[in-house]
Amino acid sequence: MLKEFRRHRAAQRVKPGDGRPLKRFRWWQMTFRALFYLRLTGDDGRQTIYAIDVKHAGNSSTGVVEAHLYRDGRQHAQSRLPAFFPVPGGTIEVKGSAFGLKRCHYVTDKGTERQLTPDRDSAEGRRTHFDGAHPALSQVIGCISSVILVVALALLFSQLIEPVTKVEPVARRIGTFTPPVRLPLWADITIGLGAAMASTERALRLRYHWLLDGGVG
Repeated sequence: MLKEFRRHRAAQRVKPGDGRPLKRFRWWQMTFRALFYLRLTGDDGRQTIYAIDVKHAGNSSTGVVEAHLYRDGRQHAQSRLPAFFPVPGGTIEVKGSAFGLKRCHYVTDKGTERQLTPDRDSAEGRRTHFDGAHPALSQVIGCISSVILVVALALLFSQLIEPVTKVEPVARRIGTFTPPVRLPLWADITIGLGAAMASTERALRLRYHWLLDGGVG
């Protein structure tokens, strides 16, 4: 029920596009722009190309992060994130995170879904190409990202729980907690930067977990 309510609210945020042409992706836009494509074939056999264009920094005047839907190279609709765009046979769902996109999928009316294809020149597209060219190494990098986030989350938890257990009523009931390892400031900063890089790497693959990625965001 809650999910359907949110979907309905998101559908109400969709505004018609102005028909502007889709701009080509440039290599220097990799850090702040995402571009994905979806090809749909109608009952008449005609193929339509949809594109989702998102600038992570948000609208230049409002700062609100928006998704723009293009149909055959022309802007068809726009919405702030999370966005749900109705298209033939289903809906394109776009959701963002602190490190990029966590979802850009086509969900059919029957409930099946598939991720849209990133532009080859985008950061997501380059990561996808790397995964196809070097699957074993790509899997190792993905595992390392997860491990870094687990370590960062454990460190964050220990830093948060220590002062709580020093409160007198809490200390009397459960005792105080002392972290087994105290890291120097430079190590804390290094782990923090590593966690940000790990979450960014996962965002390039549209991987997201509310605890791992949300915990460091």
